[in-house]
Amino acid sequence: MAARRKKGVFNMPVMMCGREAETELSRDGSHYSLSSGILPSLGAMSNRRVKLRRFIVSPYERRYRYWETFLIILVIYSAWVSPFEFGFLVKENGALAMIDNIVNGFFAIDIILTFFVAFIDRATYLLIDDPKQIAWKYMTSWFVLDVVSTIPTELARKILPPKVRSYGFFNMLRLWRLRRVSALFARLEKDRNFNYFWVRCVKLICVTLFAVHCAGCFYYLLAARYHNPSKTWIGVYMPDFHERSLWVRYVTSMYWSITTLTTVGYGDLHAENTREMIFDIFYMLFNLGLTAYLIGNMTNLVVHRTGRTRKYRDTIQAATGFAQRNQLPVRLQDQMISHLSLKFRTDSEGLQQQETLDALPKAIRSSISHYLFYNLVQKVYLFRGVSNDLLFQLVSEMRAEYFPPREDVILQNEAPTDFYVLVTGTAELIDHKNGIEQQILRVARAGDLVGEIGVLCYRPQLFTVRTKSLCQLLRLNRTTFLSTVQSNVGDGTTIMNNLLQYLKEQEEDPVMEGVLREIENMLTWGRLDLPLTLCFAVIRGDDLLLHQLLRRGLDPNESDNNGHTALHIAASQGSEHCIRLLLDYGANPNCRDSEGSVPLWEAILGKHDAAAKLLRDNGANLSAGDMGLFACIAAEQNSLELLKDVIRYGGDATLPKKDGNTALHLAVCEGNHRIVEFLLKQGANIDKPNCHGWTPRNLAEQQGHEEIQALFEAKKACENTSPINNSTPVSRPIGRRFRSEPVIPHVSHEGAPLSGDGSLEEGRHPRRKSSDFHNSLFGIMSAANLERKTGLFSSIGPPRTMMSSGAALHYPHTSQLRVTISCPEKGDITGKLVLLPLSLKELLDIGAKKFDFLPAKVLTKDGAEVDDVKVIRDGDHLVLVSDDWMRQRNPQEARYS
Repeated sequence: MAARRKKGVFNMPVMMCGREAETELSRDGSHYSLSSGILPSLGAMSNRRVKLRRFIVSPYERRYRYWETFLIILVIYSAWVSPFEFGFLVKENGALAMIDNIVNGFFAIDIILTFFVAFIDRATYLLIDDPKQIAWKYMTSWFVLDVVSTIPTELARKILPPKVRSYGFFNMLRLWRLRRVSALFARLEKDRNFNYFWVRCVKLICVTLFAVHCAGCFYYLLAARYHNPSKTWIGVYMPDFHERSLWVRYVTSMYWSITTLTTVGYGDLHAENTREMIFDIFYMLFNLGLTAYLIGNMTNLVVHRTGRTRKYRDTIQAATGFAQRNQLPVRLQDQMISHLSLKFRTDSEGLQQQETLDALPKAIRSSISHYLFYNLVQKVYLFRGVSNDLLFQLVSEMRAEYFPPREDVILQNEAPTDFYVLVTGTAELIDHKNGIEQQILRVARAGDLVGEIGVLCYRPQLFTVRTKSLCQLLRLNRTTFLSTVQSNVGDGTTIMNNLLQYLKEQEEDPVMEGVLREIENMLTWGRLDLPLTLCFAVIRGDDLLLHQLLRRGLDPNESDNNGHTALHIAASQGSEHCIRLLLDYGANPNCRDSEGSVPLWEAILGKHDAAAKLLRDNGANLSAGDMGLFACIAAEQNSLELLKDVIRYGGDATLPKKDGNTALHLAVCEGNHRIVEFLLKQGANIDKPNCHGWTPRNLAEQQGHEEIQALFEAKKACENTSPINNSTPVSRPIGRRFRSEPVIPHVSHEGAPLSGDGSLEEGRHPRRKSSDFHNSLFGIMSAANLERKTGLFSSIGPPRTMMSSGAALHYPHTSQLRVTISCPEKGDITGKLVLLPLSLKELLDIGAKKFDFLPAKVLTKDGAEVDDVKVIRDGDHLVLVSDDWMRQRNPQEARYS
């Protein structure tokens, strides 16, 4: 980029706003307009804004465009006055000469400005902003002509030889400026904000008027400079024309010029000498070309405006002649005419949606189709549950079509090439027998699907679909649909399930019932082209279809997004035949899904003993899955039999799952002492904490399960029969005042539970803050159990925060601590006793309601600011203050007593 910067080259054509260059496709208000025909260079990033050199102006900058428009007005003035001065004026006219010099001054300013305007290199389409290159290009192109056309007439007459010092002769060089007008019309013709027809008409009128004006001025000059005025075209008609007014002479000249241009002369004014005859010859030859140009352009414009109507009439006439020659029925003739008329109507009203879409790149077409039709297609029964990717692809391939009322969209028994989604309108589904309409089966409305059964099952269409009103439909080709679904196999299964479910809901219709049986038979033999998965066959319990799919080479271990395989589904359903087939084709008996489940567990959970035995005999192992998850599920279901099955199939019911909970934790929460007893016999650890630091023994004590506590005490007593080192005292929990009060274990300085000998247990993490348990499942259950059984915490509250080895012990139920809050700003010094919430924000909200003000800080009675509720103790006196109060007083002076 630096190298290009030194050369003054940017790899893109840009428009400049201020000092910044914008893309050629510029914004003007709320729309885009193509400013010129310049194309970006290959590899150009045309959407990037680039700065030009200092004092360099972009040719597309808005203010520069205004300047060019102003100059075009001056060009129009020069185009009229230059031939007029040349033909009719002999000497300077004071006012006209002054205006000419002012106009020349503006064009002189433009010459200077052009040296600072960047230009587009037509060979490389790059924007050049190097001043040297700009100056060289201008000096070698239009600079000389621009300077010469700007020289004042008075100075030119002194410089030119005497023979060519005629007034106005030098002014004819100013017609060079007309190139600006030509560029203006070229730009307006491409601007969609202006009507092309009227722009062309204005251009043709301007060309004609300029030709008439110039010819009249030049023809008068021949007569005025002729040595014998009586032998001229105007001298014969008006002998004293030199004494006549300028207006009369000009009108007479324009009259001759127009009559000659339109070839209606020469009756009164005609050539009288050889010089005039020669001029007339060339002028009429020029008129031949100009007339042909005008007639050709006007013809094209008129034909363009009437071409659609003519084409429509020709099409209707051809269709009518075809119907009459072949003696078509009246109904078919009406359908033909209605369809052609609707097509002409949509074209003439700008509704040719598909034609517009076809002219755009695929990405833009897909985005437009997604915006217009995605929400509608998403609600169609056949596509419920499919992925967004497949739906987006299908919507992009759909084509919108219009159908007039009473027109056949699909004929019964025709080949299944397309199916349709109704966007607007209604259509009738008609059953034919032996070519005779029998009955109208149903009426399809917006959002309904027609023709899908024939496409999906590749059989002749079942019904005739005839529009009942003006309809807009989305058409999808069968080949495109199947090729799209082939790359989305899982969605193909969903689509087939939706179709079967829809047919089952139509069981009252004997036709649909027959179609359902036929489709199921085709599924069994694998004759459907729609791609199916092994899971689809297993869900249906169709081992024959499963065998067909496996023989085609489908992967027996294919899984969905959650890792669930066909073997998982077969095991959960207890389908032994499907399990055998999958295992025979190499399915992994220990495949694990995202949740940690294996096929053997699915069979055990579904109580399919035969399937479980079959899997175990073929190498299935329960330990391949999440053993802790299996045991916890059994405990949650209060199923001792399921736990025994876990043990029977080689599992370990004492292992934790991912969150640290074991089956013993859940059994204690459920209060199922039978499962607890069973787990204790399997060696479950009563002191194993979960992720919140709660052990099964703590939970049993906190929830008051006496039978379970007795089981734990018996297990502990059994463990204590082993020799104990008397030198190390055994830590005992702090005594309780009430049965439902939790046991408070000893903790280390870091807050981690200590083992029975007071040392930090290996592998144990520090306990999390108390609110973790309060928000957990165990905390909610514990609180509910306490409130239901005793209600003691709510009336008395737990003891104050206790200290052991310098570390604070926080109760799980922080909200049961009682504190006194007061507000000195409101004059309330005694305060109000409230329960401590879980956060400072909630405490401030309580203070706002109690004292009717907006507190911002919480202070202790001694004036220290409180940053966390964890440092607040039971019975503390807290002071609530606002920001204004804090700013008015020094913190040392704000102590409250």
